[in-house]
Amino acid sequence: MNNYRPSDKPNTRIDVADILRGIAIGGIVLIHFIEHLNLYVFPEASNEFWATMNKSVWDTTFFLLAGKMYAIFAMLFGLSFYIQHDNQAQKGVDFRPRFAWRMVLLMLFGLFDLLFYNGDILFVYAACGFIVIPFIRASDKVIAWAAVIMLLQPVELAYMIAGAIDPSIAPMDVGIGRYWDLLTYAQTDGSIIDVAKGGILYGLPINFGWALENGRLTQTVCFFLIGILLGRRRLFYNEGDNLVIWKRILTYACIGLAVMLPAYYLLPRATDVPCISHSLNVMLNMWKNFCMMMIIVSGVTLLYYTTSARECLIQIAPYGKMSLTNYLTQSIFGAMLFYNWGFGLYRHCGHTASILMGAAFIVLQYMFCRWWLRSHRRGPFEELWSRATWIGRR
Repeated sequence: MNNYRPSDKPNTRIDVADILRGIAIGGIVLIHFIEHLNLYVFPEASNEFWATMNKSVWDTTFFLLAGKMYAIFAMLFGLSFYIQHDNQAQKGVDFRPRFAWRMVLLMLFGLFDLLFYNGDILFVYAACGFIVIPFIRASDKVIAWAAVIMLLQPVELAYMIAGAIDPSIAPMDVGIGRYWDLLTYAQTDGSIIDVAKGGILYGLPINFGWALENGRLTQTVCFFLIGILLGRRRLFYNEGDNLVIWKRILTYACIGLAVMLPAYYLLPRATDVPCISHSLNVMLNMWKNFCMMMIIVSGVTLLYYTTSARECLIQIAPYGKMSLTNYLTQSIFGAMLFYNWGFGLYRHCGHTASILMGAAFIVLQYMFCRWWLRSHRRGPFEELWSRATWIGRR
């Protein structure tokens, strides 16, 4: 399985990756704000106009961003793993033990995040990061086949087969529903201590349970592996025929989306077997999001390297360079804005107001990133993660 050879080219900082990371974290912030950071309690609209507006904002936001931004984030996570590993391999250093330690640190960041926001993804990412460690030195073929298997959603395939054999089998339910009321009470009526306690006690089972029920675990591993492959092929550099490859990817992704959209809305409703319908919905939603994610990634890459939009896109890079800091601060300040222990704005803000608040918060974060990076190489949490990663290194 170990057919890895270090690259003979330096892995320099990739601006377009920072741009994509900035787009992804911005989209995640908007989704979290419109969701009131997993607090699905919203005021009743004052009239029909605002009811229609709120529904349109919700539907549009989730169609454009939900699942796609996390997919980009996960893919770039795999890309970063490859770059760090390859840079060290070129020096004769095995980065895998350091990466494992780095995932332990990410779990600690995730536990910190759970003190404020019970929908943390950092702990889940860290767990999936351990899964891909054995693949970092595998051949391209092994990594590609593993990614394809994860892309095919093996858990959902197994449930579909089971549903075909026995239609009475229910969709997967790992029992996370019993925790939601406890978390909601802490958010709507509790103190910051109640929120922190609920996040630590119930956040992890909810996040892993939801990820398992909705195919997010296999999806995350899949996108990590894709990121590693893209890094090996150096596709984010303007080298050789890379731009031709990105044009092909864009074309195939558009064709795939044209197929997946009607399939996603029609096929799950074409069967009366709940298990098959649910599994089809999860699978097709993932494939639809995968196509849309590749459209965004290839489109931004081509715009950056081939058009004058490059000067505008590069302005996003500082926001992407501080993605960990931006992710953690949106949890802290978002919870303060919407939860009972803070301003309790969940009682007053509908979807439209919430997403506008999210956009304003992104602007504030962006301004902070520009200011901070004038005198620092990394964001504050990024610097802490980097220093802790290399602790004890001589």
